[in-house]
Amino acid sequence: MRGRIGLMILALAIAAALAYGFMPRPIPVDVVAAKKAPLEVTIEEEGKTRVRERYIVSAPSAGYVRRIDLKVGAPVHKGQVIAILEPTKSPSLDPRSRIQAAAQLAAAQAAQAAANQTARAASAQEWLAKLEFDRSQALGQSHFVSQSAVDQTRAALQAAEAGRLAAEQSARVAAHNVEAARAAAARASGLNPGQAAETIEVVAPVEGNVLSVPHENEGAVQAGQALLEVGNSSSLEIVVEVLSGAAVKIALGTPVRLDRWGGDKPLEAHVREVEPAGFTKVSALGVEEQRVRVICDLDSPPEHWRRLGDGYRVEASFVIWSLADVLQIPTDALFRHGSGWAVFVIEGNEARLRPIQVGQRNGLQAQVLAGLKPGENIVSRPGEQVREGVKVRNRKA
Repeated sequence: MRGRIGLMILALAIAAALAYGFMPRPIPVDVVAAKKAPLEVTIEEEGKTRVRERYIVSAPSAGYVRRIDLKVGAPVHKGQVIAILEPTKSPSLDPRSRIQAAAQLAAAQAAQAAANQTARAASAQEWLAKLEFDRSQALGQSHFVSQSAVDQTRAALQAAEAGRLAAEQSARVAAHNVEAARAAAARASGLNPGQAAETIEVVAPVEGNVLSVPHENEGAVQAGQALLEVGNSSSLEIVVEVLSGAAVKIALGTPVRLDRWGGDKPLEAHVREVEPAGFTKVSALGVEEQRVRVICDLDSPPEHWRRLGDGYRVEASFVIWSLADVLQIPTDALFRHGSGWAVFVIEGNEARLRPIQVGQRNGLQAQVLAGLKPGENIVSRPGEQVREGVKVRNRKA
C-alpha cells in the first residue's frame, strides 16, 4: 500500500509539472500610459543665415584698380572710399614700342610743319588774288577790261579763300595728331604727360561690413566686375529650403524654433515669406525633389545671436500646430485596424484590442480624440504574439 501511495503521489507531481509547463505564460511587453501633455507638430529642415540687404560693389568702368586693403568683416561707412580705379595702363612699354611712338611723334610734327607752310602759302595766294580782284574791279569801272575778266578774278579770289580755310583746317588736324602722338609716346615711355592721372573713387553704398572681396589685389578690371560685397551683418534672416508638399502647410507668421546653431538655447523666429516659385534640387541620395525657399525673421534679442554670421547653418522647426493640454500616446503603439487606428489596452493582465480616433501626429506622439482615458496602460510596439485576450506582463516589472 505504501508503494502504491508513493507512485500515485509521484504521478500527480509529474502531471502537475507537465500541466504547469504547458500552461501559456504572459508575454513580456513595453507598457506606456496615455497622458495629457503639451503637443506640437513641426516641420524640420536645415537652413542657413543670410544678410538681408547685401550690395555687390562693381567697377564703374574699365581700368586698373589699386590693391584693396579692406578685409572680410571690416566695418565700412556709407560714402567711404573702398577702392580707387585708375585709367587703363598701356601695355606697350618695350623699347621697340617707345622707338615707334617717338617716330610717330616726329612724323606728326613734320606733318604739322608742312601743314603750317601750306596754310601760309594759301594765305599768300589769297592775298594775291584779292589784289588782282581789286585791280580788275577798278579797271572794269573805267571800262578798260570786260566784265568777264572781273568775274574771273572774283572767282579766283573765292577759290584762294577756300584754299586758305582748308589749309588752316589741315594745320589744326596736324596739331591734334601731334598731341595724340605725344601722349602715346609719353605712355610708351612710362612718363606722366604733364599731371597726375585722374582716378575714380568707388564708395560704399551703405553702412555695414565687408562680406567678401572678390578682387583684392591690384590689376586690370572690366566695367561691371565685382570688387567687394558689402552688407549689414546685424540684419540677418534665415533661409530654409523645404519640400513643396510641406511648404503649403506653412503660413506667414508661423513660429519657428532654431536649434543646433551653436548657442546654449534655441532661437525664436517667425516666417516672413514663402516664395511662390519652387525649384528642383537633387538630394544626397540622388532623388530629384521640388523645394521652396521659406524666409524667416529672428525674434530673439540680438545679443543672443550676435555671434551668428552670414551663411551659418541652423536647424529650423516650423510649428504648424500646437496645444498645451492634449491626451496623447506614442505613435509606435498605433496599428491599422480596418480603415482606422487601434491599440492594445491592458485590462488586468490581458491585452484588449480597442479602436481609437487619432488627431494630430508628429514623429513621436499622436493625439487621441476618442477611445482612451488618461492613465490607461497600453502596449508599446506590439509584436505578432500580442493578440486579443493574450496574457501580458510589463517587461520592466
